[in-house]
Amino acid sequence: MPDFRLQRRLAAQIAKAGEKRIRFNTEFLEEIEGAITRKEIKSLIKEGKIIIEPKKGISGGRLKEKKEKRRKRGERRKRGSRKGPAGARQGKKELWITKIRKIRKYLKWLRDNNVIDRKTYRMLYRKTKGNAFKSLSDLKNYLKQLGVKVE
Repeated sequence: MPDFRLQRRLAAQIAKAGEKRIRFNTEFLEEIEGAITRKEIKSLIKEGKIIIEPKKGISGGRLKEKKEKRRKRGERRKRGSRKGPAGARQGKKELWITKIRKIRKYLKWLRDNNVIDRKTYRMLYRKTKGNAFKSLSDLKNYLKQLGVKVE
């Protein structure tokens, strides 16, 4: 069988594909052997005598499934899969901001609905700023101790 290295290389360059993807139609081997210019190879590709096989891809099915599970149920995001400390996953400042906003909003609601007076509001506001309450429930417990009826 004749050596088709030149034809294979030229066809690969023209098709912008690897040499492994180039196939020759067995019925036209003599014609392919005679083709030594890029122009001739191009015409043979157009006529279908030199075949460029399609790229073999990889399936993204398993990846899609995994992503969907993460989105829906938080799978592969639980304790054993976590790398790095909690502060790397959610910053301390972000936690503080969410907590303080929630507490301040609640304090404003209490003040506006006349559950607490302005003086108590200011005192609780300052305590909140000084990180006296761990959470909103902690603030509610403190208010119960003060004797303020909440909800």
